[in-house]
Amino acid sequence: MKTTLNLNDALLTRAKTMAAQQHTSLTRLIEEGLQLRLKASPRARAPRALPVYRGKGGLATGLTGLSNKAMLNAADE
Repeated sequence: MKTTLNLNDALLTRAKTMAAQQHTSLTRLIEEGLQLRLKASPRARAPRALPVYRGKGGLATGLTGLSNKAMLNAADE
């Protein structure tokens, strides 16, 4: 895949020099650097399960439906 990178001029010069010394391409040098950086970073954790209330009870007295109006009225009391 082709992409465009904006690199610091001094960094790019050093990278090109290193690639030439190692008889490799600048692309390969960048790929190796990214692979090393990604390997060193902590992996993303799996999402945690949301907490669920498992207690007893239910709706407040007088709250017979789940309509917004009924809940707002119960909250005001």
